[in-house]
Amino acid sequence: MIIASLGVPAVQAATPSTITIYLDGKKIVSDVPPYIVPKVNVTMVPISVIGQNLKASVSWTQKTKTATIKKSGTTILLKAGQKYATVNGAKVALDYSVQSVNGRTMVPLRFVSDQLNVAVTWYQSARTIKLQSPEGLADDSLKGAWVSTVYNLDWPSKASYGDSARQQQEYAQMLDELQAMGINAVFVQVRSAADSLYPSELVPWSKYLTGTQGQAPDYDPLAFMIEETHKRGMAFHAWFNPFRANTGEKTEALAPNHVAVQHPDWIVQTGNADSPKMYINPGIPEARKHIIDAIMETVKGYEIDGVHLDDYFYPSSGAFEDEATFAAYNAVGIATKEEWRRGNINAFVRDLDQAIHKTKPGVQFGISPFGVWRNQSQDPTGSNTTASVTAYDSMGADVRTWIRQGWVDYVVPQIYWSLSFKVAKYDTLVDWWANEVRGTDVKLYIGHAPYKLGTTETGWGSAQEIIDQLVYNRKLFEVKGDIFFSAKDLRRNPLGLVPLLQSFYKVNKPN
Repeated sequence: MIIASLGVPAVQAATPSTITIYLDGKKIVSDVPPYIVPKVNVTMVPISVIGQNLKASVSWTQKTKTATIKKSGTTILLKAGQKYATVNGAKVALDYSVQSVNGRTMVPLRFVSDQLNVAVTWYQSARTIKLQSPEGLADDSLKGAWVSTVYNLDWPSKASYGDSARQQQEYAQMLDELQAMGINAVFVQVRSAADSLYPSELVPWSKYLTGTQGQAPDYDPLAFMIEETHKRGMAFHAWFNPFRANTGEKTEALAPNHVAVQHPDWIVQTGNADSPKMYINPGIPEARKHIIDAIMETVKGYEIDGVHLDDYFYPSSGAFEDEATFAAYNAVGIATKEEWRRGNINAFVRDLDQAIHKTKPGVQFGISPFGVWRNQSQDPTGSNTTASVTAYDSMGADVRTWIRQGWVDYVVPQIYWSLSFKVAKYDTLVDWWANEVRGTDVKLYIGHAPYKLGTTETGWGSAQEIIDQLVYNRKLFEVKGDIFFSAKDLRRNPLGLVPLLQSFYKVNKPN
């Protein structure tokens, strides 16, 4: 684990002593706690858990010391001490068989689940098992929330600077509130401006933890957040802003190991006088590799479910002076700078995809681009929209190529407009994106804008707008879930959105 090799301070998230099990997002309660058999690493659970929660017929025959489990045409026989089970009459090898402990019949959870077509995910750091039944997988939709750390927007609060206990309490409370709405995944910004919320050998600590960039907290925030998220059976995606180097133009407050200090030749100043920004130049191969290496620290060292990038590629407005870079790094002679820029981003996405899946094939890689790829006026295959900004032309983001090449596992277009906004109608765009992923292995999630509820923009006068969008998504097979921007906007319950979400997601409220 990277958290050990990089000299993290001793205060860490406490490892849970018990094992927690979730089935289809609901916590399983057992009067006898599950346990792990040493050496073979097999999790044992009471057979009653299988019977009550997986709706199987179960029995124990003391004379032969045999457990019988039946469901949907599958019959499993487990005999104590036997190195195989019998499944529908055929022998299947076992790492560990049934046990009788203090009068309770304990069976190997993963083996039984596999035979009953129940998907099993084990979160080591949180000692949590997530089960998904065939019925649950039928509605395996992702229900996510973005958690921004830049400017302390969602977490942690400025009031918690340097206070690890408060930061941890704030994060746990946020998760509890989100889960109570039906949210089952969080996308937490761990790199907002060439920095990190984890101990890194390449980039400085984020200033949004302590108020000072480069100052280490007394715990590993990423390790803590992953554990807390997984303890609730929720997924954790590490969100990276790849190319933004700084939210201002001054370097005085930057840490000595910040990229703008160490590699000023990689930095392009952009933006206007009111909001100047520094970007890492995507046209420099060494700069792209540096960003990928920083991201890969988390892939190699942490139990993340996904790597997530936002839409900060090339800036959509303001001057971006990269003529010298275009001349220096254009060996193949690409005709236009716009095409060359898209090539730079394509290379970055392709190389990051390859690095992630070579290291951990199970980690999902996804990107949330601007909601309009191109207008039909620019490309007859674009969407029937009249947006002034497009991902392809304004940001160098050729999302179509990423999808067709299979360089992403999922895409989350930020469709932050209403069903009645004529310039870029929500349903028009969802249809367009569904068509783009159709026939591919790329999942489509939709990015929603609860932050706009109550604003004067067309269509946002009622929380029902969000629900109507969710209803529309269910008409399209390709839409596999939704992500909301952002956590704070869900938590403030704009126009009464939260109870509507709970009803739509069929959240089981505690008695």
